[in-house]
Amino acid sequence: MAADEVYGADPTLRADIRGHGLGYVLAIAANRRVPTHAGAIRVDRLPAMLPSWAWQKHSAGPGSHGHRYYSWAWITLLPENDADTGWHHLLIRRNDATGELAYLRCYSPRPTTLHTLVAVAGQRWRIEESFQAAKGLTGLDQHQVRRWTSWHRWTTLAMLAHAFLAVATATERDTQPPPTSLITLTVNEFRRLFDALLLTTNHTVTSLLAWSRWRRRHQHRARESHYRRREHQ
Repeated sequence: MAADEVYGADPTLRADIRGHGLGYVLAIAANRRVPTHAGAIRVDRLPAMLPSWAWQKHSAGPGSHGHRYYSWAWITLLPENDADTGWHHLLIRRNDATGELAYLRCYSPRPTTLHTLVAVAGQRWRIEESFQAAKGLTGLDQHQVRRWTSWHRWTTLAMLAHAFLAVATATERDTQPPPTSLITLTVNEFRRLFDALLLTTNHTVTSLLAWSRWRRRHQHRARESHYRRREHQ
């Protein structure tokens, strides 16, 4: 499970997750204190205590301009209470370009690796990207209502529309894998094709698909260029 600082600051939630035998990677604020073998310490004091070899570069997952590489360090923490089992860690993420630091409190029922914790931390972007996509594609944030019932109706319909686009896109990806010269079909592209097919009359399916292939070929070339430049840097 991955979540932001609101959830990472809640000890009851953390305990409930552990009680279900699940692991988590939860962001916490820089002023939070964590139980280390040297005592309770604010997390923003820990990076200065770490030797240079403690930092390892890992990708948090692919982005639009290449893999999202950061330097990571992890510190073993004490259990939150005597009944706790499993392994507790503090994960520190450093943006080497800006020096920005982020802190994540981690738990795993079984021994795990730094690479695994980084991969879980990177999944949080998927959630944020999903909400952002729903806002742009299906108007999730465009309600102008102030009561629960009307907000609930709007949000349900917007999320249903986004689910349709996501499932239809995933189905097409599975049944029609793209050639190597094109990027994989995206939800945005499927929405564009769906709208054009329903709302315009001066295009045929053949012409719409031709434009789609041109866009995806251009995006593939741009992405490859971005990836090569990022790897060189």
